[in-house]
Amino acid sequence: MTEHHLSSADLLWLALVLMVALAIAFLLPVTPQDYWWYLRIGRDTLAAGAVPTVDELSFSQSGAPMVYHSWGAAVLFWLLYQLGGLPLTVLLRGLLVAAAYGLVWLTARRLGAGRIGAALTLLLAVLASSGNWSMRPQLFAYPLFALALFILYAWQNGGKNPTTKEHQGKQQSSAHPSRNFLSCVLKLFLPKQKAVYWLPLLSLLWVNLHGSFIMLILLAGAALVFGRGDRRSLALAFAGILLATLVNPRGLGAWIYVYDSLTIAANRFSAEWSPPVNSGWQMNLSFLWLLAFPLLAALSPRKLSRLEWTWFLGFGFLALWGERYVIWFIFILTVLTPLMLADWERKLIKDSPPPRAGTRLLPAVNSILVLLLVLLPFPLLPGLRDAWWPDSPPATENTPIAATEWLAAHPNLPGPLWSEIGLASYIEFALPSRPPWMDTRFELFTVEQWESYSAVTHARYDWQPRLDEIGVNLLMVSTQYQPDLLEALASAPTWCEIYRDEIAVIYERCGGGE
Repeated sequence: MTEHHLSSADLLWLALVLMVALAIAFLLPVTPQDYWWYLRIGRDTLAAGAVPTVDELSFSQSGAPMVYHSWGAAVLFWLLYQLGGLPLTVLLRGLLVAAAYGLVWLTARRLGAGRIGAALTLLLAVLASSGNWSMRPQLFAYPLFALALFILYAWQNGGKNPTTKEHQGKQQSSAHPSRNFLSCVLKLFLPKQKAVYWLPLLSLLWVNLHGSFIMLILLAGAALVFGRGDRRSLALAFAGILLATLVNPRGLGAWIYVYDSLTIAANRFSAEWSPPVNSGWQMNLSFLWLLAFPLLAALSPRKLSRLEWTWFLGFGFLALWGERYVIWFIFILTVLTPLMLADWERKLIKDSPPPRAGTRLLPAVNSILVLLLVLLPFPLLPGLRDAWWPDSPPATENTPIAATEWLAAHPNLPGPLWSEIGLASYIEFALPSRPPWMDTRFELFTVEQWESYSAVTHARYDWQPRLDEIGVNLLMVSTQYQPDLLEALASAPTWCEIYRDEIAVIYERCGGGE
């Protein structure tokens, strides 16, 4: 990668966007679906010294083979929760988000994107993709993807500066030794072509954190075929990437897990595995961006390379195939979009009148502002915001903490327990003695179970016979996600309400299940 010094003004623009990103990351509640049961797996893994291989969380599939591919993320989640509870966990989310989006911004800037275009595009990316920031193992993959993109662009450009000489001169003339620390670190750890040899290490980390490690293979594979860097070095790195995917508790089983995840029939019950629909302001932004980019690429003086078109088309196809892939495509767009705008931005700045004397902020002042902007969202962290914000939003959402404590205080209630799958995730963590019927693990439960769960949740005509067939005597129903079932239960003579709060309602069979 080229020497490209970031001025304090560059970092000030970045800090403005990261301030928004951190505020969102700290304020987003922790939802239970794919978090609490991962805590349980992390706790069980450390306690046993091995990753569980059978299900011990539900009663319907107890003892059935189960693959916990994201075991590394589960362990990290549990260690952080032990150390600092939800505040430290939410802080981790903010740091992972800041690292990922900061890296894609850095990639765009080092390729020649304009200061303003890169910052505004990054803000668009933050707003369009923050719905993908749920507390789940995929969070760990975001900075790995962004770093891989950074490295592959370094390889693609062969260490040559892609910006114009005039633009480069302006950047270097405004640089200050105190502001070159980031560049020095990057040159130390990611020196030019040799940076690709860090990709196998990313693969090793990624394969033990989340099943999306295949994204690294797609990025690097496309670069190997369509890129213009030193193919020998990337071919060696690519071989290392593939070998590193085998360094996990299941070896080749990691690839079997990916295949099974992509082909399992139960995925049709999950919205994130389905093609995205243009509903909600975030998806509105994503679709508008997707539609506008080809026009921008056609009109821009800066043309996409073969590799960039491959990434755009490939990850764009994935984004339209499944909602869970949208964020990877947004990372790609966050690099490409400001590059398409760069020539126009430079012309606009060149044609603008020069600033008046004394209007430029001193680099030291900019640096102080950068620090203040990045630190400004930290009082929004759970545990801190409660001290100054009387009506601050809760740290968790749809998490049945009180209801689960009530259940724990009534161990003689008849079982087994049927629960909304999000609530079940917390029960599995906080009350292992009450295993629910099923949870959010789509790969574990059969299509018939998911059909039965859907029928009960929506109070279909046969909801009661299905519960009878399962033999359930206790229900925990979500007030947010199961209003139809609550309405049906209110008039059902078979069920008696025994607990209610704003999140969950608990029913038992009238007569104690006799």
